[in-house]
Amino acid sequence: MTDPRSLSIDEFDYDLPQERIASYPLAVRDACKLLVRSHDGMISDHVFTELPSLLPDDSMLVYNNTRVINARLRFRKSYPDGALIEIFCLEPAAPADYAVNFASACRCSWLCFVGNAKKWKHGCIQLPLNVDGQDIVLSASMGETCGNARIIEFCWDGEGVTFSGIIAAAGEIPIPPYLNRSTEESDSKDYQTVYSHIDGSVAAPTAGLHFTDRVLEGITARGIPRRELTLHVGAGTFQPVKADSVGEHAMHSEFIAVPRSLIADLADGGRNVIAVGTTSVRTLESLYHAGCLMAAGEWTGEVPQWYPYGDRHPQLSVSDALKAVVDYLDAESVSTFVADTRIIIAPGYRYRIVKGMITNFHQPRSTLLLLVSALVGDDWHRVYEHALAGGYRFLSYGDACLFL
Repeated sequence: MTDPRSLSIDEFDYDLPQERIASYPLAVRDACKLLVRSHDGMISDHVFTELPSLLPDDSMLVYNNTRVINARLRFRKSYPDGALIEIFCLEPAAPADYAVNFASACRCSWLCFVGNAKKWKHGCIQLPLNVDGQDIVLSASMGETCGNARIIEFCWDGEGVTFSGIIAAAGEIPIPPYLNRSTEESDSKDYQTVYSHIDGSVAAPTAGLHFTDRVLEGITARGIPRRELTLHVGAGTFQPVKADSVGEHAMHSEFIAVPRSLIADLADGGRNVIAVGTTSVRTLESLYHAGCLMAAGEWTGEVPQWYPYGDRHPQLSVSDALKAVVDYLDAESVSTFVADTRIIIAPGYRYRIVKGMITNFHQPRSTLLLLVSALVGDDWHRVYEHALAGGYRFLSYGDACLFL
């Protein structure tokens, strides 16, 4: 496996005119364009409703069931007319478990970005709310610094009020900054996949936004299994690679959860895995490397960024690596594999589990474009040139492509 650390990010740049970035989704999700690049390199143009007929007979479709939370909270330094302080919840700190944190009553803490922090150097800020008919006050206090984020402790009164209820009532869906607009009421529905049901992301797995019930039913009618996993998407997904070389870019950590039953089926093989979105790709490929770490007695709960490219990697077969994960789960008597991953997938990476992906068109100089290039090689230039010439819409609310 070739180590991509010396690659220049300039090789993954292209001109993306602002007018090609879709600010809003289409009125009908599955009416978007679908570019298909087949295994022989042929490019063809379709509509997303055609997807069920375009998938190979022996496919298994795997998608990310994460749900975007109302992660953006707006406080005032002194209510109601003080300086605006925006708190963007990134991931739970205490309790660290997502489900337990969301169920917290009275108190919890999160790792957050803080907007206009210079106006809030100390003390507690408060936000009056009405949650399920109860008038409560949400308080926020600033804790330790973690990189460019802060630990924020939230506390509130109100019997039976959970943090999940608070952000549902007071928070705002955090749409991507490159849309260059404020969140609108329609985004609360448009920026969720139809199959989302596990709260935790601060950004949508946007390849899934094109799916509708009729497309999913068409896939099932073909006899193609549909399986779910979870990766809670972090704010780092929006960050372009700012360093000159890929090796200087630090990947953010993301939470993943995969059912034992899916891992066992993947270990048995027999179907070509088509991943919906880069988040599903990262999760599936992380499973393989987690199994290799377990087999080597080096598992610590996280797949490191550069582990796939290291000399110490045992290069197990997919079956052996995934069976190591299944054995680990059985030894722990748990039915879901839970971990963190920092894996970076870039040219030089060898895909182990994923045989194809459905994805959107990504930002220049992004880790997502690196991931696509790792699958199709330099042909990504030709694909993107075709899309730009053909009127495709780009980024989160844009059109889709299927790479086989």
